[in-house]
Amino acid sequence: MKKILIIRFSSIGDIVLTTPVIRCLKEQKQEIEIHYLTKKVFKGLIENNPYLTKIHTIDKDVKEVVNDLKKENFDFVIDLHNNIRSLQTKTALGKPSASFRKLNFKKWILVNFKINRMPAKHIVDRYLQTVSSLGIKNDNKGLDYFIPEKDEVNIATLPAAHQNGYIGFVIGARHVTKQLPLEKIISICKKLNQPIVLLGGKEDVENGNKIEKAVGTTIYNACGKYNLNQSASLIKQATKIISHDTGLMHIAAAFKKEIISVWGNTVPDFGFSPYLPAPASRIIEVKNLSCRPCSKIGYDKCPKGHFKCMVEINEEEIIALPKTTPSAR
Repeated sequence: MKKILIIRFSSIGDIVLTTPVIRCLKEQKQEIEIHYLTKKVFKGLIENNPYLTKIHTIDKDVKEVVNDLKKENFDFVIDLHNNIRSLQTKTALGKPSASFRKLNFKKWILVNFKINRMPAKHIVDRYLQTVSSLGIKNDNKGLDYFIPEKDEVNIATLPAAHQNGYIGFVIGARHVTKQLPLEKIISICKKLNQPIVLLGGKEDVENGNKIEKAVGTTIYNACGKYNLNQSASLIKQATKIISHDTGLMHIAAAFKKEIISVWGNTVPDFGFSPYLPAPASRIIEVKNLSCRPCSKIGYDKCPKGHFKCMVEINEEEIIALPKTTPSAR
């Protein structure tokens, strides 16, 4: 076997969670070429990965790239997405393949009947099961994330109060029901009373400004000011990370950061908790709610209207952190 194609089209966290498969394949079968197929918008997540030979991308349709893929004459296809697009790709290539089992029915049972039939395995371990037939084993080194030198953020460019250590707070998430209410984030930041860098995309800028205005100079709103790799650099240099269930949380796990992950409508039982982070990491959630999980992904607002899964989060559990010191970084 000389050439393998890995398929995972999206999204940030899911792609980062495939990196142990890439590394284990290359280190345990050094002679092979590993190619990766993803959406063009996510190419930056893996384009600096030294274990990959080539990255293929699409905008929307696999027809954009099928002819080029056929020319590569792959020996094997590893489908870590298992959707219609990946099925179309495998069918067009006609090569031996292995596909990740998504367990959608078990997720549906958990969401709709609160009966947990999910395996007690992290999604990373399940990804690696997909390549077990190739003799690949988990090296237990965790996730990878490679930042190009041009995107490394010089900590001296941050406000003076944040140059000797800071907590990174990922304030956003793809869905509102995965996010703490704004007033709760403000309350937590005030109670922490430590240098905090707010992390998020352009969609989080407004909330970041509100938090900065309400809390004061201990806050630096980095939302929307940095690209993804630069945000990863800020995560890498943080003393610890507070995050919702989102892609930046998994990037933090790649750097073995201490992560305080806050969970709303989703649950770690789906298999997406931080993978092999620092030992002091903790999961914060409201357990024993009859309505939780209400979705495997999320909503724009609480279907029940009360949003207890986030409103009732114990702030004291989050702020029970040692003070940030220069030596901790």
